[in-house]
Amino acid sequence: MSRPLSDQERRKQISIRGIVGAESVAELKRGFNRHLHFTLVKDRNVATPRDYYFALAHTVRDHLVGRWIRTQQYYYEKDPKRIYYLSLEFYMGRTLQNTMINLGLQNACDEAVYQLGLDMEELEEIEEDAGLGNGGLGRLAACFLDSMATLGLAAYGYGIRYEYGIFNQKIRDGWQVEEADDWLRHGNPWEKARPEYMLPVHFYGRVEHSASGAKWIDTQVVLALPYDTPVPGYMNNTVNTMRLWSARAPNDFNLRDFNVGDYIQAVLDRNLAENISRVLYPNDNFFEGKELRLKQEYFVVAATLQDIIRRFKASKFGSTDSVRTVFDSFPDQVAIQLNDTHPAMAIPELMRIFVDIEKLPWDKAWDITKRTFAYTNHTVLPEALERWPVNLVEKLLPRHLQIIYEINQRHLDHIASLFPNDVERLRRMSLIEEGDTKRINMAHLCIVGSHAVNGVAKIHSEIVKTQVFEDFAELEPEKFQNKTNGITPRRWLLLCNPGLAELIAEKIGEDYVRDLSQLTKLHKFVDDDLFIREVAKVKQENKVKFALYLEKEYKVKINPSSMFDVHVKRIHEYKRQLMNCLHIITMYNRIRRDPAKLFVPRTVIIGGKAAPGYHMAKMIIKLINAVAQVVNNDPVVGSKLKVIFLENYRVSLAEKVIPATDLSEQISTAGTEASGTGNMKFMLNGALTIGTMDGANVEMAEEAGEENLFIFGMRVEDVTELDRKGYNAQLYYDRLPELKQAVDQIKSGFFSPNDPNLFNDVVNMLFHHDRFKVFADYEAYVKCQEKVSELYLNSKAWTKMVIRNIAAAGKFSSDRTIKEYARDIWHVEPSDLKIPPPNEPRDAGQDKTPNGTAA
Repeated sequence: MSRPLSDQERRKQISIRGIVGAESVAELKRGFNRHLHFTLVKDRNVATPRDYYFALAHTVRDHLVGRWIRTQQYYYEKDPKRIYYLSLEFYMGRTLQNTMINLGLQNACDEAVYQLGLDMEELEEIEEDAGLGNGGLGRLAACFLDSMATLGLAAYGYGIRYEYGIFNQKIRDGWQVEEADDWLRHGNPWEKARPEYMLPVHFYGRVEHSASGAKWIDTQVVLALPYDTPVPGYMNNTVNTMRLWSARAPNDFNLRDFNVGDYIQAVLDRNLAENISRVLYPNDNFFEGKELRLKQEYFVVAATLQDIIRRFKASKFGSTDSVRTVFDSFPDQVAIQLNDTHPAMAIPELMRIFVDIEKLPWDKAWDITKRTFAYTNHTVLPEALERWPVNLVEKLLPRHLQIIYEINQRHLDHIASLFPNDVERLRRMSLIEEGDTKRINMAHLCIVGSHAVNGVAKIHSEIVKTQVFEDFAELEPEKFQNKTNGITPRRWLLLCNPGLAELIAEKIGEDYVRDLSQLTKLHKFVDDDLFIREVAKVKQENKVKFALYLEKEYKVKINPSSMFDVHVKRIHEYKRQLMNCLHIITMYNRIRRDPAKLFVPRTVIIGGKAAPGYHMAKMIIKLINAVAQVVNNDPVVGSKLKVIFLENYRVSLAEKVIPATDLSEQISTAGTEASGTGNMKFMLNGALTIGTMDGANVEMAEEAGEENLFIFGMRVEDVTELDRKGYNAQLYYDRLPELKQAVDQIKSGFFSPNDPNLFNDVVNMLFHHDRFKVFADYEAYVKCQEKVSELYLNSKAWTKMVIRNIAAAGKFSSDRTIKEYARDIWHVEPSDLKIPPPNEPRDAGQDKTPNGTAA
């Protein structure tokens, strides 16, 4: 059970986690008991731990509601420019603790829960992760929502309320097995259904042209039911909204078609419509061209744009302007950010609304559309770029295909006028790719239909401009920007690493939580022996805590004094978990060869999910587990080297492992990782990075000094040169004896004695079609790892480097990223205005917008 705060700790209390007042604690306890009785209809005799979690969640939510309504009322009255962040993924994780921290209730809640005889950590563990994302892209969206609320922007996140989020990963006999993530089975205390804002979304049908314009008719209708989740800013009383859409069949769904009276079948067939929001596609950096996926993409944008236009028109209610002129101000009031190409159908959908429904002339509609949209590119991997077959779009969204063809024709006419007779350029820049199957290039649609296009790290934005979309950047260089990703310091420091957060606040004050650039003030403590010891102590406490967690969950005992070498992210060939695996085998062989030789003990922790259909990624997981089985059970190795594959890596597990990490593995092939944000989380939490010059690693090295990271391997230009010459894996295998030994062991069945040929596909890939050149960087990686071990022996020098990294992490706040989006793309200014708090929580129901809603 959590212990109460000592008097000394109370005096030391800092406001980053909120103050403890007797009155607020008493009020929280009253709220808890009220919800236990009246919301959950239980008493302490029959209540379960889950009931206690729900009672606490509802109590905390009470403190959100008044602020939420007050914020929406403020937006209604002031009518600022609204920012709409459209994303098919929002990887939110858990909500309870984040809400307590952002409202300044953490310590008061801790105290109230303790006085109620309950354990706060136990209650927090009951909450299901909202796993509505695959990895970086969805988690970035979650960080951005936190920052937009903290910066006082009138912002909304729009996505899909998947009934099943990213699958739960089980490891059985070393293999990944997927289980459905039924995250809503116990209910979700943080969301509010809004059936009064349900909207129709149309599919299929045909287009009828007449003198009055085009009409999309004979469609199949699916209803979009919105669920709102509050998104609190940090200590500023602003609470924004994430609105997620759930698919519902209309009540007459299919009933008209059943003249023979098969009423039962008609009702059962409602599932066909409702499947749209059933499950998140579990692919990360891989495009799956399924009809259901396209339905999801259109479903979210069609519902969202209706909602945006409804809100826009409500703000213009009573305007004397004609319909045609009222939309002139649309881009001044509305900014829509497309998080990758998944919501790209928003561009032809807005054109359809303007031209077919609002009857705007094409040129005017196109001008407004372009000024409204902006597009963020998240990947340069060709297999990840969305290309929808024309025949599928024609079947599902016939009017949109016509609009896309019209956009393309006008676009190509413009190119032809600038570059006469350059047929090859027209082919490269067309929105429609010819071939066996005609496809729509969704990235090209996003670029042509937006006023700003950005990459997510300096090096990535450069590759976007000079390689992937070179022709477009040549045409409109001013359109292309960089917005380096960031992470929210609220979740990724205050919440997950309170010991370090408080230690920093004692040294430089609390304001760094809102302005992470203030971490540079820590530079003056790099040589402070007391601070060095305190930082090392916090890290050691986090490691002991995580070791206990591993022992409890995995029944494996690890040495908390060993170096925690951590590689957690989606499993993908380009992220090179295979190279890490080869290094583990190399270390294992070195220990076996000379057991008496000094070896710096390591616990290598690898975690991540493989897309269910990604054979090679699943084989990599099996290989890591097979190697772990041999290494962990070899008495010669003992506690010098342990290998752990973390099952079911997710946001709530990241919050545990990141603060305990010594060495962060960021080893993708240069030029393949757009940015990465895990790298930033590790840096902020006092881990050192071993990495290639890829993604945001480049800027981390710029900020901290390359000498304070362990940088190795090929740069982008080296990779390009190697591609030009031709990459021959055999050359490295023949030249490097330790690499040869490791590969031969995998090939011969040393790690799979019951099935010697088990890893043939992995070995074959490494030799014959390894696009990501694992062997080419192996030698540099192993040598760099030797430097890591050498430094780790010198605890003081290691911790000084850690402090330099933390002090240089300020740039990587999502607050900084969002300020750049706001000023350079959305043309709004962040606000430090604090909305006055309501009298919480009793008058929460009294604040209403003039139309009586919080929408």
